Amino acid sequence: MDLAAKLKPHVGSAWIRAILSDVVRTPSVTGEEDAAQEYVAKLLADLGGQVDTWRPDVPALEKERGYPGARVSTSRLNVVTTFAGGGGGPTLILNGHIDTVTPGDESRWTHPPYSAAQVGDRLYGRGAADMKGGLVAAIGAVRAVRQAGLRLKGSVQVQSVIGEEDGGLGAFAALQRGHRGDAVIVCEPTALAIVPGHAGVTIFRITVPGRAAHGCVREEGVSAFERFLPIHSALKALEEERNRALRHPLYEGMRLPWPLSIGIVQAGIWPAIVPERLVCEGRIGVAVGEPVAAARRQLELTVAQAASADPWLREHPPTVEWIGGTWQGTATDPAHPLVQMLSRAVGATTGRRPAVHGATYGSDLRLFTNDFGIPGILFGPGDIRLAHFTDEYVSMTEVETASLALAVTIAEYCGVE
Repeated sequence: MDLAAKLKPHVGSAWIRAILSDVVRTPSVTGEEDAAQEYVAKLLADLGGQVDTWRPDVPALEKERGYPGARVSTSRLNVVTTFAGGGGGPTLILNGHIDTVTPGDESRWTHPPYSAAQVGDRLYGRGAADMKGGLVAAIGAVRAVRQAGLRLKGSVQVQSVIGEEDGGLGAFAALQRGHRGDAVIVCEPTALAIVPGHAGVTIFRITVPGRAAHGCVREEGVSAFERFLPIHSALKALEEERNRALRHPLYEGMRLPWPLSIGIVQAGIWPAIVPERLVCEGRIGVAVGEPVAAARRQLELTVAQAASADPWLREHPPTVEWIGGTWQGTATDPAHPLVQMLSRAVGATTGRRPAVHGATYGSDLRLFTNDFGIPGILFGPGDIRLAHFTDEYVSMTEVETASLALAVTIAEYCGVE
């Protein structure tokens, strides 16, 4: 059976555009996902799935081994929907996170971040690429299989989860609740590449002490900002060293597979006061196969060594804290049958074999693979370079292509009666 030909007429372009527009128009910044989750739950119920919606018990989850951590621990809806097969086949999970980062300064957007403006092939809005486009592609794939009349042997599970941007609370809660399968596709924006592995990430906070003084006699104070500069230089050197020393076959040709980046720097309370404290927060990439603790130790040692060269900081050492979520690196064997099936499906829909490589960011995938032994990959529409950016957008052609490739993979992996 030519599955791509049979399924293509049922990947509804107008339907996908309409649903994605609705989802993008519904804000769902981490911690505020309920309205979008209610929409998704109704959508999946209307498709005939068995919908499980619940509010994860965060205090209980915090006691579980492998809890990924979260800054935002408010109660909100998680959604998992099962489309049961006839029996005798495996269960495939299609996972997507509904939460997004904030849009930032909305005045800097060409199109308002919740307008879902469509210009040519592009649909603009916060979360369009990361990763509402992928989630809608997954739902569209299930819809196509059902509309085509294919009776699956195995089951399909669609997970719309909260809190991915903050560590993975929603996916962890779903897995702990028993929503598991034989393999998973996490529909992150990979630009239709197949990504069997991703780097790890851990978030740090560095506090550098100084001594306040009036700016007119600044030499009588100690500027925490100036004391931070050599620490920053040392961290940049650490990034270069780690990316030279730690290599993996999925990352061949990438200069910085494990980036180190500082995203927040705060110092001072008044223009005419020497800053007595600087706090910065950032992320350090963790190599596939590298323990998170090892990366943390390297950063802590780097900060301590940089501080030891400064007389003030030797006596008043900076502190390093580890905050927020932790993403361990992971990799599934590129020879795994799911990788091969999806490669064939993408080839059948695009006419060319997809690229296969690792991702430099962390994702919920590692919870499935590392903690629950469920092999999986990242695959979806959109470019990660557009995620978290002003004027984020996704190509509607890519969303439709991803949806068809996922539909073909569902049919081949789960089996057709």
